[in-house]
Amino acid sequence: MRTQLLDLHTGRSESITDITRQCADFVAEAGGDGLLHVFVPHATAGVAIIELGAGSDDDLLAALRDLLPADDRWRHRHGSPGHGRSHVMPALIPPYATIPVVSGKLEVGTWQSIAIVDVNIDNPQRQVRLSFLTSSANGAGW
Repeated sequence: MRTQLLDLHTGRSESITDITRQCADFVAEAGGDGLLHVFVPHATAGVAIIELGAGSDDDLLAALRDLLPADDRWRHRHGSPGHGRSHVMPALIPPYATIPVVSGKLEVGTWQSIAIVDVNIDNPQRQVRLSFLTSSANGAGW
């Protein structure tokens, strides 16, 4: 298994950060067929496969604001107001995704991007672990 850590600065506001290019470069370097696993080792961030740049990213953040308001209803209370919602968000947008790779290329749809979703305004620094699991050369399995 090949692995790499990405360091991201997501900022001090809710954000969606496109990491598709970094993922594509990582699997292209490895070449071959397999699975790319993307994991965010944080309790308050998630990985989404979504169309970006056509308003869907803003729609996702708006939906999260509706579902998980940044107010004082949360029992998990430290940091900025509504911080507890950041700890609930990964139950809706998990901290991982697995993408098929064929001949060193991500097998995502035409409009799909791989993105980090971060509604935690208290922690602008994130890491993302990319892991590439290659299939065996003889096709007999993993």
